[in-house]
Amino acid sequence: MEPNLRFWRTEGQSFFQRFLLWVDVLDPLLLLKSSDEIRRTRLLLQNSGKTLSEPVQNDQTKQAFLLSLSSVHPDTDKIIPVLFRPPAFLPISLPLVITSSLQHRAKQTFFSQFVFHMYTTGFALLNGNGTAKAEEYSLQQKQIFCGLGAITYAACIGALPLVFMNRYTLKSSLTQLVVKKLLPAPLFGLMSAFTVVVVRSPEFENGIEVMDSNGKVVGVSRKAGEKAVKETALSRAVLFGTTFFLPAVLMYFVERAKFAKTPHALASMRMFVVTSVLAGMLPVSLSMFPQCGVIKRADLEPEILSSTEETELFYNRGI
Repeated sequence: MEPNLRFWRTEGQSFFQRFLLWVDVLDPLLLLKSSDEIRRTRLLLQNSGKTLSEPVQNDQTKQAFLLSLSSVHPDTDKIIPVLFRPPAFLPISLPLVITSSLQHRAKQTFFSQFVFHMYTTGFALLNGNGTAKAEEYSLQQKQIFCGLGAITYAACIGALPLVFMNRYTLKSSLTQLVVKKLLPAPLFGLMSAFTVVVVRSPEFENGIEVMDSNGKVVGVSRKAGEKAVKETALSRAVLFGTTFFLPAVLMYFVERAKFAKTPHALASMRMFVVTSVLAGMLPVSLSMFPQCGVIKRADLEPEILSSTEETELFYNRGI
């Protein structure tokens, strides 16, 4: 089995284990490692011959695995572009989330959310399962075309509450609270999940590779692809839905209680709250489901059932 998946399978059995691992993997300092160092680390892990039947005790080995997890795609064995590696997700998405959460005019909101969804969609594309079977050129064309459509649609939906507010000039405080504070959160979470599903649609249309406990590929499964995409989309919806919802509610009560006396203090507090929620929710959302996904043999296609007797098979869920 590929080293990254082998490590997740051994070290990431529980939510708490996965959470602690993601806290380490998301360290931005890992972005400073050179490509040569990453390649040497991968070669070392691939040639080590370790089965990882027990948790890693050696700190040097664990650091090597963290660098591999943060930099290399487990399906293609290629180094992920630096801006789309997991440790870069928080530093890049944070200013985009803050900008998107501010109440601008509809055009400004559309532009800020378009940029946000463009980044997160690219991240989902480059970190998804890389074993979908299709002719590569046409597959890439389809993903780019569908991704751009999904990004534009998501940005339009995100700007819809402001369009609604401006068109009908709603002045009720309750309506203002619902439309400006509460409605954007589920829309943002839903659209974040929607872009993941669209850009990773080849995974459940063409299937992804599933492996036995020894890492041997036993077939290509659409059902495993569907499960992987659903889990990733749900985790993304939870991440950004919560990141929009909690700060909006907290800041509403802060404004009502007049804790912040000046607009500058209010803006600083809003940025602090959004940063804290996003930084806390990112490892939580990534830990919701195992990175080395598990699917029951009985849930797979008949042609795969005939090729193995193992009760559980494994696949790369993607991020």
